[in-house]
Amino acid sequence: MPKPTSSNSSIVLAFVGMPGSGKSEAVRFLNQKSFKSVRFGEITEKKLLEKNLPDTPENEQQIRELLRKELGMDAYAKENEQKIKDLVSSNQLVVIDGLYSWEEYRYLKVHFPQLLLVHVYAEATIRYGRLVNRPVRPFSLEKAKIRDIAEIENLNKGGPIAIADFLVVNNTTVGDLYNQIDMLLKRLGINKEESV
Repeated sequence: MPKPTSSNSSIVLAFVGMPGSGKSEAVRFLNQKSFKSVRFGEITEKKLLEKNLPDTPENEQQIRELLRKELGMDAYAKENEQKIKDLVSSNQLVVIDGLYSWEEYRYLKVHFPQLLLVHVYAEATIRYGRLVNRPVRPFSLEKAKIRDIAEIENLNKGGPIAIADFLVVNNTTVGDLYNQIDMLLKRLGINKEESV
C-alpha cells in the first residue's frame, strides 16, 4: 500500500462491518494510541437527547432511519464532514467509526480521496453472542438477527463492506484483533507508537 502523496498526506480509515463484529473495539484501540476519530453515532445520541428518548437499540435504529429519510442516505457523512476536515488538517491518521451506507462512502470518497475502508468481520454466531452478552444495550438473539437484516435492507450497508480495502477477521480474542490492527498500521506506513 503506497503512502499518500504529500498534497494529501493524511489517511482517513473507516471501519465497517456488521453489528458485534468489533468495529468500535478497533477504533478504541487506535484511540488508546492517541489517533483521533470521528464517531457517527454521536449524532444519534444527540438526537435521542433532543427528543428525550432513552438510549435503546430500537430508538437508535428509529433515529438513524429517520435522519436518513429526512437528509438522505449520506446524512451522517454530510453531518460529520467538517469534523473530519478539521482532523485531517493536523493528523496523520483520522479514524471513522460508524460509516454504514453506500451513499455515505461515496460522499466521503469524493471529499476525502484518501479514504480507506477496513471490514471487521466475525462469524454470525460469534457476533450474536457478543451482542447478547454485552453489558451496555444488549440484544436478544432474535433482535440481533432482525437488526442485521434491517441494516442491510434499510441502510445500504452491504456496499462498503463488499468493497473494503482491508479485511480484519475478529473471531477470537481482543488481543488478536489488536495485533491485526497493528499489522495494518505497518502496511499503511503509520508509526503505531506515534501520538498525533
